[in-house]
Amino acid sequence: MKYSKDEVMQYVQEEDVKFIRLAFCDVFGKQKNIAIMPSELSRAFEYGIAFDASAIAGFGDETYSDLLLHPDPETLMLLPWRPEHGKVVRMFTHITYPDGTPFECDSRSLLRKAVADAQKEGYSFVFGAEQEFYLFWLDEDGKATNIPYDEAGYMDLAPDDRGENIRREICLTLEQMGIKPECSHHEEGPGQNEVDFRYSEPLSAADNTMTFQTVVRAVARPNGLYVDFSPKPIAHQPGNGFHINVSVMPRNNITDMHYMMAGVLNRICEMTAFLNPTENSYARFGENKAPAYVSWSRENRSQLVRVPASPESKLRAELRSPDPSANPYIAFALVIYAALEGLKNKTELMPAADINLFHADEETLKQFRRLPRTLKEACEIARNSDFIKAHIPEKVLQIYCNQK
Repeated sequence: MKYSKDEVMQYVQEEDVKFIRLAFCDVFGKQKNIAIMPSELSRAFEYGIAFDASAIAGFGDETYSDLLLHPDPETLMLLPWRPEHGKVVRMFTHITYPDGTPFECDSRSLLRKAVADAQKEGYSFVFGAEQEFYLFWLDEDGKATNIPYDEAGYMDLAPDDRGENIRREICLTLEQMGIKPECSHHEEGPGQNEVDFRYSEPLSAADNTMTFQTVVRAVARPNGLYVDFSPKPIAHQPGNGFHINVSVMPRNNITDMHYMMAGVLNRICEMTAFLNPTENSYARFGENKAPAYVSWSRENRSQLVRVPASPESKLRAELRSPDPSANPYIAFALVIYAALEGLKNKTELMPAADINLFHADEETLKQFRRLPRTLKEACEIARNSDFIKAHIPEKVLQIYCNQK
């Protein structure tokens, strides 16, 4: 349900809400928040709530440190794991300078702009996110260990799969928050799990991705578990992927989807520094179903982009290179802009690679462009990309690439 400002004010008063969390994230997608009391809500809507930006990595220094958070009433959600009496709710925000100018490092606003730019061209997109994560035991002091919660494998059952009840609690919590899980299962790695939720418009999909990570952590810790969303938590075991499913509308024929895919494939190497922003990201590529080459195919999980088997009315493409260390707002914005470029230019889609690239010989692999092998290489490509410079503010590009 999407609320108006007046409806939020009424909800807070009638439902015994005592704390309102105003949520945002830094440029790398790490979620932050400030809690305000109900008496401050009217001021938050009218003026915004100030915070010290110099304490947020990449947001500035002490010279001009004040920024303002402006709550988005449409994103109101009750946090069901907090007390029933004295409830806690959360709203996502957009960020401005004190004079009202949008803050260039506000990645949620970058995605909002990408959605608006797509609408001007007559297109809209829907996204579905799939994020994998590992569960490890906490020690007696509540610190993370490197001991996986179980030794189960792909889609195993309990009792081998010890994460069954954790995933159940995650799904029920998401449902309480208005987010619709579609399926959940044990993944291939020891202690590795996945929960997929229903597609939605881009901004909601990114908000839901951020909410999902919060819910997983909130459920895991009381159960004595640590959640690891990093790209490669255990050497020689499957990494964690952030598979991005995207459809374009109007989607009245497969041609538009081919143009969309061609645009993404054409710009993927330039986007990689933002889709895979840690050194650990590149340890994942090329093994355990994580792609290493620029290619596509139908149903084939050795490819960068695959077209899952589904009815014609549900055409979608799945981008398999991103990992959960990516900021979903930036990731979705770049996918939209690359897709728009393909649609506007009617970019020709390369032939499908209907082979298993994990078992292909060197001569075969030479036919394909390779994804960047290191973060340094990915950043060098991004810094020299006119596409990135057109859609990512210089300050954000500098934060991602110059400090590495």
